[in-house]
Amino acid sequence: MSTELESTRRALRDAVAQAERAAELARLLDAAQARLAEAEQRAEEAKALAEQLSETEERLAAEQAAADKLRKELAEQRFQAEVANWKLSSIKVARWNRLGDAIKSGKSNPVRLARGLKGAAKPVKRPTAPKRKPVATANKAQDERPGAAFQATTSTRTLGGAQFKLKPFRVPTGPNTRPHLTAAVIADPHAEALLRYEWRQTTGFTPRDFARVLPLEVPHLLVVESVTQGPWAEEIIGEPGEGLKSLLAWCAERGIRTVFWHTKGDVSAYAQAADLFEHRFTADLTVAWPRLQFGVQPRVHNPLPLSGGRIDRVLTLDQLLPEHLTYPDVLTSYRWPAAADCPPGTPQWRLAEIAACGTPIGTEADSRRAHVALRRAYAMGTMSERIDEMLDAIGLPSARPTLNTSVLLPIVDPYTMEHALAQVARQSGVDQVIVIGPPEAELRARDVLPDVEVIHRRPAPSMTVGAMLNAGIDLCEADLVAVMDPRDVYGPHYLSDLRRAFLFSTADIVGKAAFYAHLRKPQATLLKQPEAEYGYLPEIAGGTLLARRNALRELGFADLTEGWDEVLMRQCRTDGVKVFSADRFGYVRVRDEDRWLLGAAQLVEYGSAEPHALI
Repeated sequence: MSTELESTRRALRDAVAQAERAAELARLLDAAQARLAEAEQRAEEAKALAEQLSETEERLAAEQAAADKLRKELAEQRFQAEVANWKLSSIKVARWNRLGDAIKSGKSNPVRLARGLKGAAKPVKRPTAPKRKPVATANKAQDERPGAAFQATTSTRTLGGAQFKLKPFRVPTGPNTRPHLTAAVIADPHAEALLRYEWRQTTGFTPRDFARVLPLEVPHLLVVESVTQGPWAEEIIGEPGEGLKSLLAWCAERGIRTVFWHTKGDVSAYAQAADLFEHRFTADLTVAWPRLQFGVQPRVHNPLPLSGGRIDRVLTLDQLLPEHLTYPDVLTSYRWPAAADCPPGTPQWRLAEIAACGTPIGTEADSRRAHVALRRAYAMGTMSERIDEMLDAIGLPSARPTLNTSVLLPIVDPYTMEHALAQVARQSGVDQVIVIGPPEAELRARDVLPDVEVIHRRPAPSMTVGAMLNAGIDLCEADLVAVMDPRDVYGPHYLSDLRRAFLFSTADIVGKAAFYAHLRKPQATLLKQPEAEYGYLPEIAGGTLLARRNALRELGFADLTEGWDEVLMRQCRTDGVKVFSADRFGYVRVRDEDRWLLGAAQLVEYGSAEPHALI
């Protein structure tokens, strides 16, 4: 009897414990769903505010343009009134007019007539003709940042007789890659757009005023493209002009390196001018000069979406890029269609630019193929890498910030060690790994990662994951720090894809708010927040965190095993630290079960997540 009673008591205790755990899980699920709803609401509010800001900026620009137009019209009316007064004054002092006045007033008085005729014969100074004065525009400090005067203007497109209003892509206004270097550049709009973020750039000078403009900030080098229009075209096509010769002589006197870059047209038309430069480069494979091809410019060729989203149509290249678009408007068009159907013979640089903007190339809107094409476009070379090659060739320093990466790997469960080290070994661009785990992890890490600096620390038995990360952050030496979860799966392109976001975003922390997850018990593959790609969001998953080292040191990690990432994201929102969510690919969150994910993600299928995520 006592045995049955004790068994019943144990069963009751177990039932109560399970009920308490179930209640706690339900509470946690409700809290997670509330946080998710709050985050989604904040994201929607941020999106709405961004759209309102864009519309306000457009209205302000339109009002400023209207005000400038009214100022010009008022100034013209004042000028015409001054001209009319001048003409009247000129008529009054004209000799024939004064003689007529004298005759009319003295026709009945001979003495007055004689005196009037004598006065009319004397010369009188005529009034000075008025001159047009420059029209004052709205007081606005000139913005010298790259791209400040390089914004899209054509916001409508026409397809099949229907007009579509686009939210223009906002061209970023800095910073540049090498602020220590100044270049004077003569280039067509396309090349100028690719170069403007690589250094401090001086443009707009002409053969007549370069001697006045360039001394304001003496450049380190002069780069001249094979331009086809503008004031410099006739100086460099055929016989070199005197303006070009004077510019090169001015550079030679000051030790400024000179570079000619042949990008288009028959090289023979530019050969005589090119011979006057110290260095020559070409994008033409048939020309025997050093190569300098176009590369994608991450600041403008990137998958950041238009605020109005994409149109649900596949466009031909002619529909995508009608004539007479400025290059900023071209950047808007790149992001507009569901896919771009490009014909054979489309220049490789054009295909790379479209792919780098995340637009699928072909007749179908395939996000997986688009992501692979984007990756390949960047792998072909960015303009930063092209300029590195050029600067090395002409003897100028090509130093710029790096994307070197240290990985923080906290291993709580020894059974996950082999899996965790294998995930790090798949990555490229890792300079250092901080392994915080059992003693055997050190030797094993050195075997698995022979070309990477391995630093091992053994954690105290009571240390949380947050405490382990805090202990490791001070050991990191690379510019970027990644946190990898030993339970999860990371594809071979995971870190290289994630690092790319630092080339075009202004965030201090990058990660994934959109990602695939796999739950072992139900064998379910889920997709979390697919709409959260490529945007600034309140939070990302802790297992995908990649951050600038100094920012992460200042933030620190909460002394928690579960939820340290939520506290970190909350601190980012408090401190105004920007967090950017990249693409959904390259990562799988793996758990036995996760009620929060079940309530916050959509079911993809029952089966492995890797075929969906690892491309």
